[in-house]
Amino acid sequence: MIQFRPIARVFLSFFLLLTVLSINKVSFAQDAAAGKVIFQGQCVQCHQVNRNATGPALAGIEERVPDKKLLYDWIRNNQKVLASGNPYFTNLYNEWNKTPMNVFSGLSDTDIDNILAYIKAEASKGDAAKGGAAGGGDGSKEQADKAQSSDNTLLFGILTLILAIIALILLQVNANLRKLSDDKEGVPAFEPVPFYRNKVYISLLTILLFVIGGYFTIQGAIGLGRNKDYQPEQPIYYSHKVHAGANQINCLYCHGGAEESKHANIPSVNTCMNCHMAINEYTGSAGKLYTESGQEVNGTAEIQKLYEYAGWDPAAKRYVNNGKPIEWVRIHNLPDHVYFNHSQHVKAGGVACQTCHGAIQEMGEVYQFTDLSMGWCVNCHRETKVKFTENKFYSIYEKFHEDIKNKGKDSSITVEAIGGTECQKCHY
Repeated sequence: MIQFRPIARVFLSFFLLLTVLSINKVSFAQDAAAGKVIFQGQCVQCHQVNRNATGPALAGIEERVPDKKLLYDWIRNNQKVLASGNPYFTNLYNEWNKTPMNVFSGLSDTDIDNILAYIKAEASKGDAAKGGAAGGGDGSKEQADKAQSSDNTLLFGILTLILAIIALILLQVNANLRKLSDDKEGVPAFEPVPFYRNKVYISLLTILLFVIGGYFTIQGAIGLGRNKDYQPEQPIYYSHKVHAGANQINCLYCHGGAEESKHANIPSVNTCMNCHMAINEYTGSAGKLYTESGQEVNGTAEIQKLYEYAGWDPAAKRYVNNGKPIEWVRIHNLPDHVYFNHSQHVKAGGVACQTCHGAIQEMGEVYQFTDLSMGWCVNCHRETKVKFTENKFYSIYEKFHEDIKNKGKDSSITVEAIGGTECQKCHY
């Protein structure tokens, strides 16, 4: 057994190195992913990463405010920081017309660090995409952003395989050198066993293949029925970037059911015609439009398709036939055994549309932002704070209200604390 100790040490060191690299990679991804959820839910209404919105762009915020504690204090209670006379934030406050920032006292240091990790990742994507966007327009920028957002799983897998092969080669070289040394010193040595008959190598290779095969089998099984990044072509090119982004149309104008019922509902043709009776051409409010493949879209021609479905004659300004419904391709779809109520989340929970649907106001063609898996939903319930104040939906939780009033508990009670992770809440 002594002769196998060097082999065991080499492989142990090798796998420990891979484990450390994998842990570092996963922890970073989880931090940025958690920060993205919080950013989309609480920050995106006023801030963008790479451009100014209602508030300033957040890219480079850690360089502008290197004092992390000061940044925490600003996010949790900006009025307190302003009262202290900090020059940077005072100038920022004056520059933005003395518009006060919302207070986020419920965010922990970890939550803020995760948001900063997401901002840093998005800022680097924006810098990398500038060259492509300059040559290819908005469509090229969107494609570059999506390409940059893909992870490096395949690259890590290839590097792991290469390192494993190198380790095996070094082991074989070590064995040959040992044999030459023994021959020179006259030490009798056993005839080396060929690689393909070496039981140690065969066992290690079998275990490696079993682990790799098991990993991909499990990942494939977990991914069954999930449609993350699903982006079908629709009968009419409808750009949320134009409607919800450039023209600031509220989501609830078209998807009124999201606030009042279980389903968000797809708007009828009549809802579209409320505006497009008067708007019969695209004036480029959001720049040029591109499909996912990079083909330029004629916005005015797409409006004409709407008129055909509605049976509307824009010249005569009247309906000439009954028209027909638009056969939109469904994108977000939960399994039949899952219960989800939009109004409970949007109205009672105060969840922003971007939390589940991503930065919808920046999408040309809509795609599924997250996998909508059970783990994703449960994690959200564990982290999301319940908004008890002036919310009659939660009046049945009188004990929590009393605890908050008596300061026995703070207002950071999560959905999990009121039974949001119980199986029967979503499956019954």
